[in-house]
Amino acid sequence: MHFKLAKPSVSKRSLLLFVFATTALAQTPPALSGRTPTRTADGHSDLQGIWTNSTMTLLERPIGLGKSTTLTEEEATKFEQDIRKAVSSDRRDGLPEADVGRGYNELFFDRGAGLARIDGVVRTSIVVDPPGGRLPPYTVEAWRRLAEANDYARKHPADSAQDRSLAERCLLWAAEPPMLPAPYNSTYQIVQTPAYVMILIEMMHDVRIIPLDGRPHMPSTVRQWMGDSRGHWEGATLVVDTTNFTNKASLFGSDQDLHVTERFTRVDASTILYNFTIDDPTAFLTPWTGELPFVATPGPVYEYSCHEGNRALVDILRGARAEDQHEDKLKSKR
Repeated sequence: MHFKLAKPSVSKRSLLLFVFATTALAQTPPALSGRTPTRTADGHSDLQGIWTNSTMTLLERPIGLGKSTTLTEEEATKFEQDIRKAVSSDRRDGLPEADVGRGYNELFFDRGAGLARIDGVVRTSIVVDPPGGRLPPYTVEAWRRLAEANDYARKHPADSAQDRSLAERCLLWAAEPPMLPAPYNSTYQIVQTPAYVMILIEMMHDVRIIPLDGRPHMPSTVRQWMGDSRGHWEGATLVVDTTNFTNKASLFGSDQDLHVTERFTRVDASTILYNFTIDDPTAFLTPWTGELPFVATPGPVYEYSCHEGNRALVDILRGARAEDQHEDKLKSKR
């Protein structure tokens, strides 16, 4: 079977899904079975270690795969080849501007070994519910909000540093729940005690500290980019409930009403099954759920000095001011 990737839609949502999900690649996880996972001194599953969630599996199931939830190994090999070709950053096709937009060559990306496997089965998407493997429709309010944001970004791409993304400003990227793969630095270190679980994220060196003592969420007046997380154990699974998000760290159109429920289950010596559910009634018509493996990796978790020697943001703003001056000169001649 041959799979042909459709051209990305011009919509912001489709472009984000294509770039974000297809550039995040890494080790092919083993089947979710094998040796019984170890336990900590307090009797809970031991989630500690260094892990990666990199995978070639797309967030949404490509339309060309129809209702297929899995692939054979032969189909997976061909599909991986198609993805690598589609997202290659070393292409020299198209306009010169497109090439500049791919300024990072393939050296910078963790393409990994292939698609994710869960219980030895190749999945066709990270999204598992809705069963079609694609995100549910946006609400009318979400469409209005996205349209306004796109219109503002088009008219004010770089009036100030605050007009640029949190990732460009080295503030936040791939750390807020749900923890989805990034193009690189998709490495996490988990440390747990009876009272807390700590997750160190390589990207932007953010840290999630999750209390396990049953305390309530912070008041709704307190908002954080990564939300406010509270954890508890349900058998062998760590369940983490996160609320109190801001409207600045959007997950494909989500807002401050985002509610994320994560489940971490240590299924064997080298794998944590990571399941998450997104519930944001002002953004999506229905909740949706995703699932992917976190695979043990030797590490280490490197320091990510995002602003060290970084002149990109300064140059972006300088270029924007030059464009403003050029536009002013053109207007003065009219």
